Formats: sequence, structure tokens, C-alpha cells
Amino acid sequence: MMTVGLSLARNAARPLPLLLTASTGCAMTVLDTNIVAIVLPTIARDFGASFAEIEWVVSTYVLCFASLLLPAGAVADRFGRRRVFLVGIGAFALASLLCGLAPSAAGLYLARAFQGAAAAFLLAPALAVIAHAFHGDAERNRAWAIWGGIMGLTMVLSPIAGGVIAHLLGWRWAFHVNVPICAALAGAAFLFVDESRDEAARRLDPAGILFFASAMFGLTWGLINGQAHGWTSMNAVAGFAGGAGALVAFVIAERLQARPMLDLGLFRNPRLVGAVWAMFAYAACAQVMASLLPLFLQNGLGRPPLEAGFAMLPFALAMLTFPHVGRLLGRYLSPASILVVGLVVVGLGNALTGWGAQLGAWSVVMLGMLVLGSGGGLLNGETQKAIMGVVPRERAGMASGISTTARFSGILLGFAMLSGILATAVRGMLATGPCDGAEACALARAFADAVVAGDLPQAASLTESADVAIAQARTAYSAGFSAALLTAALIAGLSAVVVWRLMRAGRASRR
Repeated sequence: MMTVGLSLARNAARPLPLLLTASTGCAMTVLDTNIVAIVLPTIARDFGASFAEIEWVVSTYVLCFASLLLPAGAVADRFGRRRVFLVGIGAFALASLLCGLAPSAAGLYLARAFQGAAAAFLLAPALAVIAHAFHGDAERNRAWAIWGGIMGLTMVLSPIAGGVIAHLLGWRWAFHVNVPICAALAGAAFLFVDESRDEAARRLDPAGILFFASAMFGLTWGLINGQAHGWTSMNAVAGFAGGAGALVAFVIAERLQARPMLDLGLFRNPRLVGAVWAMFAYAACAQVMASLLPLFLQNGLGRPPLEAGFAMLPFALAMLTFPHVGRLLGRYLSPASILVVGLVVVGLGNALTGWGAQLGAWSVVMLGMLVLGSGGGLLNGETQKAIMGVVPRERAGMASGISTTARFSGILLGFAMLSGILATAVRGMLATGPCDGAEACALARAFADAVVAGDLPQAASLTESADVAIAQARTAYSAGFSAALLTAALIAGLSAVVVWRLMRAGRASRR
């Protein structure tokens, strides 16, 4: 008891350095994701990678991240938040080094899986450190406001940093740059963060962890292999079937647990289902664009990495500023109404950006990105608040885990689904129709595969006229991206209707 009291006293004497240290740990996960999104086309060209391999570079990271967030929080509570935070920092630095040294695309996405696991053990204890150190309502609100500002600023700066790194140093430094940052972060953690743990922390749920991760992996496997080998291919069908089976097993396992990782009884409340669906749809239709838009800006519009990084500013700045607009709207609108408005604006932003991509109109694309980021910014703060607001206070830890898992599951499945639509549409434009002999057909397929992967120099080398080939490739890529965004617009619009109905049903049941 005396040790805990001394720890609290020391933390109270240095709240800002502790907050900045933990917030920087959280920001590392955003920084890495958004920088890597800028350098993906460069990675594809360097390795001669297929589009499926490029998808796995993103998906393995998010898959391991999303799957391990809940258990990472439980491990931190049980074994010590500072200790797990330091382990996460070290593992993230080592994984980043391995990513930068990867000799092939397969080596890179395997290292990215390790990096995603490390990111979960970096983010979860960092959030727990903040929650443990700040107690009063005013103090806690100020702490989370500073945390949100740091995360938002990271989202704005990371695409620019990615463009600068790709332009000056090469894509490997997108990973190597994490190593010195992690070293400084570990030193700050030793200095400013004291150990804390929850003696009554819940036990781990190995069955829940295994089945949830298997479900996400199976669905992602099906989505990525569907665009690569055909949606009815054995690879795709096996992935979808395995993912669905693992999801059923996860539900059964959680129902049989005395203290489950996820209490499914909470989902009897329609308002919680609506809030979680809003978070999932926001992540799958808006936040995922931090990874997809840089691909289009480079492969569809032909912008170099540095220019693509700066071109992300309309989206990133709107994501940063519109949570504050959401708080102002909260004086006049209910949380449910703000969620619906946010999803509608996201749908309009996706549709406008997709229309601009189809036209090849730079100004329309930039306007669409601004609208899309505005809707995403509205949802970014309100989704978390909506979930936390309908769960009993004593289940706040589980509610936070549900929120974060819904967010990253949405990013994972949204990226796999939308990039699969993009790839299928591009191949449909470039590799269909009659061709003169087997060799010509194989050449057409190779051309389409190179365009989908974003390796336009390779695509151009397969034709007699490089200029015509690159123009054709960019037109096809833009059309495929447009199809993906129109799908996202439809999902966002339908989600707005679903969330509205669930929230109304929840209010009726409360009455």
C-alpha cells in the first residue's frame, strides 16, 4: 500500500512528462501505419511484389494488432503496466529493424506481423498508464484531450514524414526511424512512469484469443486471395469458411467462460450494437483511407511520394479538427444523431472522391478527401464516447477493449475488402476480352498484375509504348479505386440507417 502511495505521489509530481511519454507510445502505432502507407508503392517496385503481398504488408500488422489488444491490456494489468510497456517498446524497435532489413516481400510482411503484435503491447499498457495516473474528472478530461491532440497531430504529420523519408532516404528508413524514437521513449518510461498493476486483473482467455485471431485471419485470407485467385477459388472459399467457423467457435467459447475476454451479454443492448457498428463502419470506410488514398495518389494520379504525402493534408487536417466540431454539435444533437450525420458525410466524401478518381479531376479528389476527413473526424471522437456511454461504469475496461478492437477490425477487413474490389476492377478493365494466343493472354495478365501492384515501370516494360501503357494503367487504377470508394460510400450510407434504427430501438427499450 505504501509503495502504491509513493508511486502515485511521484506520478502526481510529474504528470505532464508521464502523459507525453505514454501518448508518444500510442502515437508510434499511428506514425508507423501512416508512414508505411506512403512508401507501399516504392516497396512494390523494389521487390517486384504482387498486390496480394502488398496487402499482407498492411494486413498482417493490423491483424496481429487487433487480435492482441484485449489480451495485451489484461497482461499489462496483471504483470505491471510499466514492465509490459517497456517490453512493447523493445519489441517494436526490434520488429522495426527487421522490417527495414527484410530481403523480400514475404520477409517484410512476416516482420510486420511481429511489429503488429509489439504495437498491441505498446498501445494497451500506454492507455492503462494514462488511465491509472489521472483520476479526477477534470484532470482526466484534460489528459485525454492532450492525448487526442498528440494522436491527431501525428496523423497530420506522418504522411508528410513518409513522403520526405521515401524521397530522401528510401523506404527502409520508414521502419528504421522507429529505432531511435523507441530508444528515447524507453529512457523516458524509465524516468517518468512508475509501476502499477491491478491485483484483481482478469485471467487470460486463451481460447477467445485463438478463435478471434483465427476468425480475423480466415476472413482476411479469403478477401486477399479472392482478388488474387478468384472469389470462388479454393483459397478464398477456405478462408471465408475457416473464418466463419472460428467466429462461431469464438462465440461459443466466450459463452462458456466464467470471466470471458468479451462479455457477449452486453450486446443485448441495441444502443451498444449501434455504437459498435458505427465504430466498425467508421474504421472500414474512413480511417482505412489513410492506407488506401496514398496508393491512389501515386498509382492513379501519378504523384511522387513526397507530393502524395502533402496531398493527404485535406483528409488529415479535417480528421484533426472535426472532433472539436462534434463536441460543439453535441450541444444541439444527440450522440446517435451525430453518429448518423458522420456516417452520411463519410458516404458523401467517399462518393465525391470516387467520382473525382473516375474523372481524373485533382480538385474534385481534394474536395472529396476534405469531406471524407470531416465525416471521419466527427465519428472519431463520438464513436468512442457512444460506446463508453452505454456500458456500465464498472465495465469501462471491457468497453474500451470493445471499442479499440472494433476500430482495428474495421480497418483490417475494410482494407482487405476495398483493396480486393480495387484489384478485381482493375484486372477486369485490363485483362478481359479476346487476345491473340496464349502468350498474348499471359502478357495481358502480367500487365494487369503489375498495374494492380503499383509497379508501373514493370507494366510499361511489357508493352511497346511506355507512355501509352502508363496512361492506360493510371486510368484503369483510378477506375478501380473509384469502384472501391463507391462501395465504401454505399456501406457508410447503409450503416447510417442501421445505426439510426438500433439507437431508436435502444431508446424505446429503455423507456
